[in-house]
Order: sequence, then structure tokens, then C-alpha cells
Amino acid sequence: MASAFAHAALGATLGKLLLPHRRHWPYWVAAGICAALPDVDSIGYRLGVPYDSLWGHRGLTHSLLAAAVVAALGTLLGQLARPAQRPAAGRLALLLFLATASHGFLDALTTGGLGVAFFSPWHTERYFFPFRPIKVSPLSIRAFLGAKGLRVLASEAIWVGLPCLLLLWSQRWRRTASTSSAEN
Repeated sequence: MASAFAHAALGATLGKLLLPHRRHWPYWVAAGICAALPDVDSIGYRLGVPYDSLWGHRGLTHSLLAAAVVAALGTLLGQLARPAQRPAAGRLALLLFLATASHGFLDALTTGGLGVAFFSPWHTERYFFPFRPIKVSPLSIRAFLGAKGLRVLASEAIWVGLPCLLLLWSQRWRRTASTSSAEN
């Protein structure tokens, strides 16, 4: 798996890109949380759930179905916000779906594990992408705090952090360019 930091960074970046107005910052945070959420299945290790089972790591919680369920529930919760703060429901649903689904996509780019069950529960085969540049993160915090964790963070800085920064910079540049051309 990629670390929670990389997942949250990508989710928050998607939030800023899809809901760019500053008043929507709580949804950027929510997208970051949704992007890290599928790893809740790692609790199963402590409970004896086999890695390769439906409920194991990178199983059902990493599926596109789970992303759709999280997006639907998050969109319903988003409707509780004051109307002035609330984004369009369709846009919020898209954001939360993409943020949650991004988790499996990042994990499918890592160098370890059994792959991701994108189509679970109907099809439990697990997948990796052919290009897997991201160093797999250890599941335990103790194992993460050391040389291996630093290698993971360096890998994620290149393959997740840098693209996120470039996307955010691009968005800012496009806004600045469109504001300048509107003034001329």
C-alpha cells in the first residue's frame, strides 16, 4: 500500500481541483480522509482476517463499489451543510468517489502486496498496474519509522507529491492567466 500521507495528499489535491473555492476547504479535508479510508481493512490483520479474503487488505474496501458507497454517504452528509457552503451534489459525489477510488489506484502502483480487488465483491481477482514505481509501505507504524519508511516517503514524494504539486500549480497558473486575459 501507499502510505496514508500519499493517499490523503492525492485526495485533498482532487478536492482542491474539483472544488477550487476556498469556502470548500472542509471538502478537501473530507476527500483526503476518503482517500485514506479503504485501509480501515488493515484492522483485519489483528483480527485474523486472511489477507486474500473478501474482507482482507485490498479487498472489498478498495473496490469501486466501496468508493461509490462512500461517495453516496458523503454526499448525503454534505447536504447537511449550510446551502452557501454546500457544493453541487453531483460535483461532491464525483469528488468523493474519485478520492476513495484513488486509494486502490495508488495501491496498484506499489511494489508489494497481492494486488487490488477493484471489482469486488462480484469479481475478487486482484490487480496491479504494469508500471509499479511506488515503494510499498509497511502496515505497522513501528516498521514505518525507519529506513524503509523514509524510502517509501521518498518514492511517494516523487510519484504522488510532485504530480499533486504540479496539478495544483497548473490550476493556479490557469486561474492567473484567465484573470489577466479578462483584465486586458
